[in-house]
Amino acid sequence: MTELNLGNQSVQIDKGELVGYVVTGHQFIHQKGSPGWRNADTEMFPIIGPTNEANFRVATPKGDAIQDQHGLLREMVYEEKHQATTKAVFEKRYKAHTPVKNSKFPVKSTEAQLKWPYDFRFQKSFELKEDGLEVVFTITGEVGMPFMLGYHPAFNLTTSNPVITTSERTVTLDEVMAVGSRAFQVADCEKILLKDEKSLEITTEGFGNFMLWTEVSNMVCIEPISFYPYAVPQNQLHLGFEELSAEPKNFKVLLKPL
Repeated sequence: MTELNLGNQSVQIDKGELVGYVVTGHQFIHQKGSPGWRNADTEMFPIIGPTNEANFRVATPKGDAIQDQHGLLREMVYEEKHQATTKAVFEKRYKAHTPVKNSKFPVKSTEAQLKWPYDFRFQKSFELKEDGLEVVFTITGEVGMPFMLGYHPAFNLTTSNPVITTSERTVTLDEVMAVGSRAFQVADCEKILLKDEKSLEITTEGFGNFMLWTEVSNMVCIEPISFYPYAVPQNQLHLGFEELSAEPKNFKVLLKPL
């Protein structure tokens, strides 16, 4: 377990997964074992969304890639590259066409192995700052590699009527639950406020959108995304891709307690 500390803030990271963010005794992160979801956070890369209706294939300039829901990155293991009192960096590296075991097979998928036709390096860093916890994703790889990125953290809820607000509207937990597995879309948005027993402001750079998901009242996933996958049929998921350039691509998320 990796731990970061700064003032009244503490962070717990388990092999690259954010499993705890406590500020003045309040736990903001959904705890494993609690109802709702078996994880605390994960990434969606190089695709977002399900692929079962497209025979688990996603079109790329190098041909179809075998991908299950939310991509193959989550099936890989992080390596810790750096740790200090307030910062830790984790990394995953992928070699093109390397088979990756699919944990959804055979119960939820027909594909035992997933593959992607490009090399990439994916870094995830956590840094405690005076105003909150910053999570940064840095992607490097072949110029022109298509991808989309989503961050999937789950937040602990402790009251009966939490709400999620943007500059445009307020969303209730009932509204999120009513959408079901598709997830509630929040388009063209870089900042969201979760109002519960304690409030948490989530500000992003690079993503541009959010989607919201939960099936229970004790947690909610507030997910920064570069593309909302349910906007297109699964066989057209490639329409949501952006491309890597020669420079590393950075995405940022700031979790700011209020």
